[in-house]
Amino acid sequence: MKELKDILYKVTLNTVVGNTRLGVGVICFDSRSVKKGDVFVAISGSIVDGHKYINLAIKNGAIAVICEVVPEKIVDGITYVEVDNSSKALAIMASNFYGVPSENLKLVGVTGTNGKTTVASLLFQLFKKAGFKVGLLSTVKIMVDNKTYKATHTTPDSLTINKYLKEMNDEGVEFCFMEVSSHGIHQNRTEGLHFEGGIFTNLSHDHLDYHKTFSEYRDVKKLFFDSLPSKAFALVNVDDKNGLVMLQNSKAKKYTYALKSYADYKAQILENQFGGLLLKVNDNEVWTRLVGNFNAYNVLAIYAAAELLGLEKVEVLRLISDLESVSGRFQYIVSNEKITAIVDYAHTPDALKNVLETINSIRTKNEELITVVGCGGDRDKKKRPKMAHIASALSSKVIFTSDNPRSEKPEAILSDMEQGVEPQNFKKTLTIVDRKQAIKAACQMAQPNDIILIAGKGHETYQEINGERFDFDDYKIVQELLKQLQK
Repeated sequence: MKELKDILYKVTLNTVVGNTRLGVGVICFDSRSVKKGDVFVAISGSIVDGHKYINLAIKNGAIAVICEVVPEKIVDGITYVEVDNSSKALAIMASNFYGVPSENLKLVGVTGTNGKTTVASLLFQLFKKAGFKVGLLSTVKIMVDNKTYKATHTTPDSLTINKYLKEMNDEGVEFCFMEVSSHGIHQNRTEGLHFEGGIFTNLSHDHLDYHKTFSEYRDVKKLFFDSLPSKAFALVNVDDKNGLVMLQNSKAKKYTYALKSYADYKAQILENQFGGLLLKVNDNEVWTRLVGNFNAYNVLAIYAAAELLGLEKVEVLRLISDLESVSGRFQYIVSNEKITAIVDYAHTPDALKNVLETINSIRTKNEELITVVGCGGDRDKKKRPKMAHIASALSSKVIFTSDNPRSEKPEAILSDMEQGVEPQNFKKTLTIVDRKQAIKAACQMAQPNDIILIAGKGHETYQEINGERFDFDDYKIVQELLKQLQK
């Protein structure tokens, strides 16, 4: 059993009331999960303030409370520790509780608007193929070498992160690749972690419902690179103007990658087709099954990161040619009627534009491109008309439909989207609220050689409506519908 004083190591303490030399069971930040002998951390969240639940936590058995404001009424026998920031304290405590597991492996964080999942997942794949024991903390799943766990957040809470890192230690994992979201950085979930390196992919319109302004969103991302130690590497995409911003105050060793600009790691697209990409990477040619300009950036990032982590160039190139696409990221099937259906997670204006431009650069224009797309509810409303504008401008036909409406009315979301369609593109568009019916309509419209893009949900296997999650998998549904059309 860990003592409270050891768990609080490196946490800045303002006030201590009571004894810290006491053994505690586990750390909790949800008062409902507290049991006898636990320590409760009261987090001042944007929706719920954990300080309101201190008494409930004590009633449930908490023997110590970490808080930003010590309650006026002190309960005898309970230890109270006042800190400036509870979420930061929680992250450091979580790391200490699990024995600072990030020190015992090479942890690399990947941040940016688009490409985080692909870069982290492909690095996991590449290092597995190179013969290492590897970990992955991603939107799609959590991997502890060969064990798979379900992911619930892009960046899990700090207790969950350290729990899995400890399990990775126990399994002998040498490398771990982790998506680092702006929410995770802002909420201090990565505090206390020891990173070997950080990768910046790009920055575009996203999460402005949370961060309010683009500059705030950018600056939160930058905090991750500001916190990297001098022994770590910072690898950034300098074709994105924010890449150099990320490096401004970083103590880490600085490296750059790009397709268009001067950089340490440079790539050129020699061939781009549905079968894959032929790239020239720092004067070496490599073929990959990944498709599109955006994946050229992803491949270049993993090539650079793998080399910075000590792998041989020739070995990295060989492994890249053997990588498989990530679930829900430009994942496609071709029916017997030669209809190509592509499922992609593109849920931001930039990501949707990238995918549509990639398809248009590959297709012959003799076939139609039918796009099925929606926008999530309870999220940034400003991107809805932008998404619709891009989809209608770059597709032959568009079906607007539900994504994850959450607590909003789907019709209201679709109405917001329709505002972005320019008059000349109205005839191309159709609105079908039910997502399955929208995908079905796209399949029925499609003729041989046509292309269907189903955008926005990618790897997700559910649809969230009014607080409930219903089974829904774009890839499986389009696969079944195309089979039915063959009969």
